[in-house]
Amino acid sequence: MTSMSRQQQISEVFVELADTLVDEFDIIDFLQNLCTRCVELLDVSAAGIMLADSYGTLQTVAASDENTRLLELFSLQHDQGPCVECYARGVARTDIDLAGIGATTEWTQFSSRAREAGFATAHAFPLRLRQQAVGAMNLFRTDHTPLGEEDASLAQALADVATIGILQQRTLERSLTERTQLQAALTSRIVIEQAKGILAERWDVSPDHAFTAMRGYARGHGRRISMLAGQIIEGEAPEDLTILPAGRPKRSDA
Repeated sequence: MTSMSRQQQISEVFVELADTLVDEFDIIDFLQNLCTRCVELLDVSAAGIMLADSYGTLQTVAASDENTRLLELFSLQHDQGPCVECYARGVARTDIDLAGIGATTEWTQFSSRAREAGFATAHAFPLRLRQQAVGAMNLFRTDHTPLGEEDASLAQALADVATIGILQQRTLERSLTERTQLQAALTSRIVIEQAKGILAERWDVSPDHAFTAMRGYARGHGRRISMLAGQIIEGEAPEDLTILPAGRPKRSDA
């Protein structure tokens, strides 16, 4: 591959990874594609990505091949390996000799399983933005060819772009959830206002007094006031929903 063609491919990959605002964005496909591109661009044998769930527990979400996916699962089962450490510390590690004293001592089971899978070296890069880590990316080679400084920088840049895409998608999903919740709250408020007006008219009291009665009944019976309001509008108000004792403020006709 010539320098120009490699540069063109890198540019295309970054454009591809940056396009995460499309309606059909699929985070699994996005990360699967990242694994494939890492193998193509970085001259590594395999790649895998782990993401932390809402509880901070790592999960395998993408791998360049089934062999690597199973190795990543093994890593999680035994809570050891470069990806697990990388996520915990938020620091990249490159050129890890899987047969070296460090790996065999620190990750006894993982290093053995990785060698059985045919891998000789590993590299790990955090998926992080500032102080927020969302996961880690593993790269494997079947030989001991070191990952050059340029490729290491590119690998981290790819991981950073992926992190931005992931956080952006989570923000959009959170925003959608918040908008849905807000709309539900607004809709509920409309229903409550309608029910309040019905009771105020029926009981000849002020809207505030009607609302107090509704709220007190809902709380006393462990019910949501919006559900009670819906029943009132449908003409299905509970029989024991009654006006409060005498002395209540009258409805204003002004």
